[in-house]
Amino acid sequence: MHPFRTHTCNDLRPEHAGQEVRLSGWVFHKRDHGGILFIDLRDHYGRTQVIIHPSRSFFERCSNVRLESVLTITGNVVVREPEMVNHDIPTGAIELVAEDVIFESEAEITPIYLAGESDEVGPEELRLKYRYLDLRRESLHNNILLRSKVISFLREKMTSLGFNEFQTPILTSSSPEGARDYLVPSRVHPGQFYALPQAPQIFKQLLMVAGFDRYFQIAPCFRDEDGRADRSPGEFYQLDIEMSFVTQDDIFKIVEEVLQETFRKFSTKKLDDGPFVRIPYREAMLKYGSDKPDLRIPIEMFDVSDIFGASGFGAFAKAVAGGAVVRAIPVKGIASQPRSFFDKLEGYAKEQGAKGLGYISWKDGELKGPIVKFMTPEELDELAKRGNMTEGDVMFFMCDKPAVAAKLAGDIRLKLGRDLNMIDKDVYKFCWIVDFPMFERDEETGDVIFSHNPFSMPQGGMDSLLNKDPLEVLAYQYDVVCNGVELSSGAIRNHSLEIMLKAFDIAGYAPEVVFDRFPALSGAFKYGAPPHGGIAPGVDRMVMLLADAENIREVIAFPMNQRAQDLMMNAPAPVTEKQLRELHIKVRAQNVQPNAAATQPQA
Repeated sequence: MHPFRTHTCNDLRPEHAGQEVRLSGWVFHKRDHGGILFIDLRDHYGRTQVIIHPSRSFFERCSNVRLESVLTITGNVVVREPEMVNHDIPTGAIELVAEDVIFESEAEITPIYLAGESDEVGPEELRLKYRYLDLRRESLHNNILLRSKVISFLREKMTSLGFNEFQTPILTSSSPEGARDYLVPSRVHPGQFYALPQAPQIFKQLLMVAGFDRYFQIAPCFRDEDGRADRSPGEFYQLDIEMSFVTQDDIFKIVEEVLQETFRKFSTKKLDDGPFVRIPYREAMLKYGSDKPDLRIPIEMFDVSDIFGASGFGAFAKAVAGGAVVRAIPVKGIASQPRSFFDKLEGYAKEQGAKGLGYISWKDGELKGPIVKFMTPEELDELAKRGNMTEGDVMFFMCDKPAVAAKLAGDIRLKLGRDLNMIDKDVYKFCWIVDFPMFERDEETGDVIFSHNPFSMPQGGMDSLLNKDPLEVLAYQYDVVCNGVELSSGAIRNHSLEIMLKAFDIAGYAPEVVFDRFPALSGAFKYGAPPHGGIAPGVDRMVMLLADAENIREVIAFPMNQRAQDLMMNAPAPVTEKQLRELHIKVRAQNVQPNAAATQPQA
């Protein structure tokens, strides 16, 4: 067998001039300049330009070899003339004059274009089907390398902070954690199922009960939920953290240190010094219309229901009397925008489900807008005062039920930020969302239900559960958010079985239901559980932010599409009748047949 490379395609520099070296890699580019063939050879590390003279016996075959074929080339290193130096690559000051070429593997015409960026390569479905080719592209290749480096750094950082990495089970029991489980049938227990964990939540709490003090894990999580730009269907990874004998502040301090050091190490963008700003949930919904606000947008909304409720603007006044609210969205210096801008914005609001979008502009020394004529001078003055409106400013208004108005106004705020180029692309803005309500009212049934994490400790403990309106009880729950992306949710856990049973009772669960659904946790709490809490920042989302990727699939090596399909591996797929019989399963769905040909197990 012939020897392979002596150097990588990123190694050679002018000091190697005159040396005979051997490179192996893929044909990235070919150019024929006056009979001399230039090949850019690419490997995992970089690119090197190779010169092949027409006098060589392998010249014609090299001229005809397709891009992405694999070659091993032996040759001599020469220094380029100064005017021929390629400053875009580290090896741009040299080139390799080929003396021998071994054709390791010749490629067919590739189904996607590998020399461009994602919008030039081809449809995403084709990219996912041929992911092993797509991963050769420099930008995607670098994203996956970045992911590897981030995970390595996170492990080192957590270990340096005194955390120990433990692995928790992948096959476990089904648990009502907010999303659908992926179920795995048991062969030896017919009719019974394992579930893939939505998160290691219960296991990491049990580790604290078992006496381990600081746990972390780069944990795979599995949820049968729809995909979106910042969420991969099927599986995702998180930096799972749990600590004993800690307060909320202790967890914040650890997470801020880890995130700040990670983002500073892997990005040159600006990052505020800690501690991160803390925003109560209700304040976030009022000011930003979202519990994952993008703080790069300099717009803060506020409530003006009292002004419109007593105004002569009948549409809003009547709605407020019926329980609606009015949110004001003040924007500085945009009154000069053309009428079409406001019309398009109102059209967008209606597309999102709004009945309309009112506005007032302070322009040319007067107030303009469709609702001005319905308001008194005093009411208009009060609106200007609350929003600090001056010449050139505009205030938009959204009226609807509280939750709907918050969401719609939040959508308008985000669109304004994008359309008006308000978002600083060179900064990371972190914040904590804190003080989530423990309970909320189910809009369909009117019942009191858990709003976030049922295992959280209510602020005030048992006293608040016994003496407060459940909808006024706050929990030690928190989210960490960066640039409008929720990186993680966490909580100080409820370690008291008595308090936990009372919280579940308020949400309509009898004690026997709690013991039945969460037998390990409820049982463990009987034997001395420490106060504990944790969080789990999403690795995929962290890397997505660091890579400036628009879609989370750009930082996952082998992602599913939005329909939870692996187009490369053809999953999910039917299985054989023999496999179904072993699992005591009969397929009931129409038009789904076992795959009789699928007799060989996947590696």
